[in-house]
Amino acid sequence: MAVTKMPNMSFCLVDVFAQEKYAGNQLAVVLNASSLSFEHMQQIANEMHFSETSFLLSNRQRNGGYDVRIFTPARELPFAGHPTLGTAYVIKHFVAEEAVDRVVLNLMIGQVPVVFEKDNEDEEVAWMEQAQPSFGIIFRVEEFSRILQLSTDAFDVRFPIQAVSTGLPFIIVPLKTLDALRNAKINHDKLDELAKLTNAGILVFCPQTYDKRNDLNVRVFADMYGVPEDPATGSGNGCLAAYLSQHQYFGSDKIDVKVEQGCEIKRPSLLLLRTQDEEQKIRVLVGGKVIPVARGELI
Repeated sequence: MAVTKMPNMSFCLVDVFAQEKYAGNQLAVVLNASSLSFEHMQQIANEMHFSETSFLLSNRQRNGGYDVRIFTPARELPFAGHPTLGTAYVIKHFVAEEAVDRVVLNLMIGQVPVVFEKDNEDEEVAWMEQAQPSFGIIFRVEEFSRILQLSTDAFDVRFPIQAVSTGLPFIIVPLKTLDALRNAKINHDKLDELAKLTNAGILVFCPQTYDKRNDLNVRVFADMYGVPEDPATGSGNGCLAAYLSQHQYFGSDKIDVKVEQGCEIKRPSLLLLRTQDEEQKIRVLVGGKVIPVARGELI
């Protein structure tokens, strides 16, 4: 069997939306990856087999930003949240030649800025502003009762089940309780039917949490992107933030909440969501901590 040679290049592993090492969402960031073909990038992403792997094409900026491509184990994505924050962190700490508090990524959806701030405990938090949200299809409870294998009583019918996108589409599903959220399980036969309508992940959420300091608990099922369950989803939570604002889930269109995710798959994560209403537009911000774990070399 012939072996395709690839150039040696370094990579970093980071945990995104993590409060400590070995939590949050894992990300591999491959540096100086411009010599890699699409096929090689996809092979490496499948080998890493995290929810996503990002490829920094050059250490040099172009048009004020860094060219980055993002892959799941199964496909390339135009945008994803935790790879955006994690890649910006790697650029800030390991690539940039001077100290910076703002990094811009050139992604398939356009330029996405990431700003680094200090929280009340003087720890670094990365914030990204996502694209203006769009609101799509509203689904029937009965349909998602079959997809998630839950009774119709599990759903909070005060709010719609709706597709939302801030660069990558997700269907936002409000549930009443943590028990309902824990019991959600994808019916893949019904998921295939859903795929004919929209190529979107599914985000379920509820107001009950494991940690009482948090406001919501979230699970994300992203089989359509090759990720059965994601431990921390920046893009999906950006859609959730827009949804919470649009439907005034907390009684206001201004959102400033803490979201826990990944608890059910033993990768506890914490995401910070904010929205601001500016001239009848929803400005969506998603933040979290990034923790470096390892550095290595592809051979």
